[in-house]
Amino acid sequence: MAETHPKFDVAIVTPEGDAFRGEAEMLVVPGAAGDIGVLARHAPLVATLRAGSTRVYLDREADNVVELATGPGFFKVELDRAIALVDDAVDVKEVDDTRAREQLESAKAELERIDAGESTADRWQLEQRIKHAENQLTVSGRG
Repeated sequence: MAETHPKFDVAIVTPEGDAFRGEAEMLVVPGAAGDIGVLARHAPLVATLRAGSTRVYLDREADNVVELATGPGFFKVELDRAIALVDDAVDVKEVDDTRAREQLESAKAELERIDAGESTADRWQLEQRIKHAENQLTVSGRG
């Protein structure tokens, strides 16, 4: 009889709605200080997230993984529930190269305007957008 791993509820939420919601055996998110791995019964946790690869392991033995290129955000774990609130999440199978490249160029152009004193946009937000667009291209293997 195959050993089953306990599962827990996972939600990855963007301003547009759920990017993923369901049960998982393991979750790995890109924490600001490094990747954070979570299994069922994990201790309570709150963390900030950087742009990166978020991996939801539905079945580790079958190598059934949902991988998302996620933007910066926040992460909370409590009572066998994990929620990641991120500014954007794209399934790596659905990365739109054109959209990602447009986001990258737009953010770089705005960053140049800040450097020239022509914009008061938030530098950190722009840097995260650049990282997220680059991340989409990298995680999808097209960067």
